[in-house]
Amino acid sequence: MAVMDLFLMTISCAYGVILCCLLLFAGHGVEGVAYNYHANIDCLIEPQRVQYKGGKLINPNFDRGLQGWEAIGSAKIEVRQSISRNNFMVAYNRSEYNETFSQEIFMDKGYYYTFSAWVRVSEGSETTVSVAIKTEENSKRVIASGNAIPGCWTMLKGGFQPECPLLTELYFVCYNKTVDFWVDNVSLKEFNKTEWLEHQQRTIKRVRKRKIVLEITDKLTKQPIRGVAVNIKFTKPYFNIGCAVTDSILQHKKYQEWFLQKGFTASVFTNQMKWYWTESRQGIENYTIPDAMFQFFKNNGIAIRGHTVLWDKPKMNQQWLHNMTPKELLATSVRRLASIMARYSNDIFEWDVVNENLHFNFFEEKIGPQASGMFYHIAHIIDPNATLYLNEFNSLEIPGDVNACPHKYINKWREVKSYPGNENLVVGFGLQAHFGSGKPLMPYMRAVFDFLSETQMPIWLTEMDVQNNPYQALYLEEIMREAFSHPGVEGMIVWAPWKPGLNCTGLCLIDDNFNNTPAGDVVDKLMAEWRTPDKNGKTNSKGLYKFDGFLGDYTVTLFDPYSLNKVTTQIKITNKDRNPILIPFSI
Repeated sequence: MAVMDLFLMTISCAYGVILCCLLLFAGHGVEGVAYNYHANIDCLIEPQRVQYKGGKLINPNFDRGLQGWEAIGSAKIEVRQSISRNNFMVAYNRSEYNETFSQEIFMDKGYYYTFSAWVRVSEGSETTVSVAIKTEENSKRVIASGNAIPGCWTMLKGGFQPECPLLTELYFVCYNKTVDFWVDNVSLKEFNKTEWLEHQQRTIKRVRKRKIVLEITDKLTKQPIRGVAVNIKFTKPYFNIGCAVTDSILQHKKYQEWFLQKGFTASVFTNQMKWYWTESRQGIENYTIPDAMFQFFKNNGIAIRGHTVLWDKPKMNQQWLHNMTPKELLATSVRRLASIMARYSNDIFEWDVVNENLHFNFFEEKIGPQASGMFYHIAHIIDPNATLYLNEFNSLEIPGDVNACPHKYINKWREVKSYPGNENLVVGFGLQAHFGSGKPLMPYMRAVFDFLSETQMPIWLTEMDVQNNPYQALYLEEIMREAFSHPGVEGMIVWAPWKPGLNCTGLCLIDDNFNNTPAGDVVDKLMAEWRTPDKNGKTNSKGLYKFDGFLGDYTVTLFDPYSLNKVTTQIKITNKDRNPILIPFSI
């Protein structure tokens, strides 16, 4: 359909002449279409099939030549064919990064647009590429980024949510203007809000819950017992939700009581484990405060994330470290690893070993390019039972930070894993999730989770917050729901530390009187929603009692009114358990 036709149809709908036509043309989500969680992190000889048949894009796999696509600037475009007779589009004769190709599209407010494509460059080395749209202010909004490689195809995946109806241009950017840029199997699929939330709920039911069947038999006759009274209490969730704290928790009893009654299962110290805190002056270590904080949480059964052993950001390292020779810095860094990790060994369940080594390279510049890999290797030797993490900002929050896109994060992960001895090391992905005041992009978030999940490594939102704005609580809820509903995410930390007299400019869950803020209400609501309520009932004629429950720990009490036998026991349901799961009891 021509651009003028689109314009006329849009105007007609605006005046109510044919109200349904815009919906029809926009290709709004077909009810029942499932979201495709698939992402591919490998470089393939041929691209995989287009997702959603291209969604709303015209000619997504170039079987109709260049129909629907236009060249940008001085670039020339043409359709070529691979040895296997697969069509793909090429932009050549390029003199600017954005001289590629584009397609005009209409995006409607309130819809979730998921994007995918396969890209490649003709020669040279690995090249950063991105996909963007023009907003209503005619500015560029990146919706996906990744790497294009000569000799094979890589997948891009991302997404966008427009805040108003938008007639716009979708186009590619290749940050090497000396190469030909190839693309194939492009898709832009839209889902309405109902569909998006239904995808979340279906995944939660499949991934976070189980159908649990208790089978009660007589321990003497082995026969099923009918009418046994069953009481189920959910005591601890398997999925961790925690909150960051400062050392204020040591001085304020009410802060301690508030934290414990909230039901958080994990915590992290904002600064108190960082190197500049424990050894501000060279050779003088002071663990008094982190020791006390650690003991409080250990005594109360709260898991602790170790944040952070080392930090690759230059200005976050003490000046005396900057003045060292490479050999001195290496020896001192290894001493730091041994000092803090051995101190809390077997009690810290996760460590951020080298913080922000995707954006910064203090240790790599000083020691060598394999510094991070070496530190992770040493860290595992010191504390082999802890899971080690990378920890980055902007990989989830800002599609426009092309240096933090999922491809580059996975490359950093591969680099760490390539260090000798790290091949089988579990190295998780920490996503800081520091969101600004703008609307978070759920389709992009889901695409990032999709990509990182392909590594089969754990994912955490490690420092999740939202800048103060009128929609802060709403945005926080959207972020938490998206993370909880994705199969690859294993936990999240709300970055909302409390200090008395704090003039809250970031994310605060409580005020100085420990009353909830709107954001605090959101966290309470979701944590309650993601718990199994108490269950009471009786076994059926087959001695069975069935219920749906979230993964986690339960206290089960059984009472046989005939024999007067009573049994109380604990069960744990994890993501490794089958669905449904049968649990036998004899009383």
